Amino acid sequence: MRHSSRYLLTTFAAVGSLVLAACGGGSSDTVGDSGGSSGGSALTLVGYAVPKNGWDAIAPAFAETENGDGTSINADYGASGNQSRKVADGAPADIVNFSVEPDVTRLVKAGKVDEDWNQNAYGGVPFGSVVTLVVREGNPKNIQTWDDLLKPDVQVISPSPLSSGSAKWNLLAPYAAKSNGGQDKQAGLDYVQQLVSGHFPVQPESGRAATEAFLQGQGDVLLSYENEALLIEQQGEKVEHIDVADTFRIDNPVAVVNSSSQLDKANALNDFVYTDEGQRIWAEAGFRPTNPEIAAEFSDKFFTPANLHTIDDLGGWDTVDAELFGDNGAITTIYKENTR
Repeated sequence: MRHSSRYLLTTFAAVGSLVLAACGGGSSDTVGDSGGSSGGSALTLVGYAVPKNGWDAIAPAFAETENGDGTSINADYGASGNQSRKVADGAPADIVNFSVEPDVTRLVKAGKVDEDWNQNAYGGVPFGSVVTLVVREGNPKNIQTWDDLLKPDVQVISPSPLSSGSAKWNLLAPYAAKSNGGQDKQAGLDYVQQLVSGHFPVQPESGRAATEAFLQGQGDVLLSYENEALLIEQQGEKVEHIDVADTFRIDNPVAVVNSSSQLDKANALNDFVYTDEGQRIWAEAGFRPTNPEIAAEFSDKFFTPANLHTIDDLGGWDTVDAELFGDNGAITTIYKENTR
């Protein structure tokens, strides 16, 4: 199914302009406006690159709350896995937002995030998305399904799963579709093998870097988050996205770093992203809110896939990382053997 910004992007009126930057090494900026409030403090957010526009909207709203009280956010964005390793190695952070749960688990093991970080009603995930296919305007290669990505003349842009959490979601979507939710693992791996070996011309380090490569003219299809697709459409790029009937739910966790010198403020920000106001801000920025009541308010903005797989369908992240994305995981091995 084809979607254009005319139908789905009415929620983006408040979103600021997109800054496309290759974020492999991380990029820093200050988001939010203390509104001239004296004595406002700053929190350091270390996150993956894609939800920058969401945090750009969250920050000033949080600063206006009683608990936020003029607080700004110094944000450092990059590839999720790289960002997680950086914090584990001692980089300063008050709050983190990664693409996948294992990047938070790394910080739990390092003693930097409390073990109960995900014990709220939403599993530590304030927002998410689904995997989608972004194509050139007019869909010249007539891409509609996962099988279409294997056409001989189709090149696909997706980041490297060795550095990017986005890449893991991107590959889990067709893996789950072709394996019938993990019931036929070999069928899923066979598809990934064909896709990676014959259709991945480049391996960007992050989801945002992959978007930039696609917008610069590389490839025919961009594997991406729905929110990223909506954002670049809203920015007027000559692209459109295909709503895949059989796709994967993306869960993007947020956690407080327990060594924060502003722990109360960091916890307040973490609480704010789950409030009704915070959830609406994420939805307006193109992300699917995890509060079902707020999600229902935006039901006409996000399509409902016929078959939406989740990480739990595949046994959870411990199983998926061990079997697919660990050092000796099946998809890691495929990727290393078939990419430069």
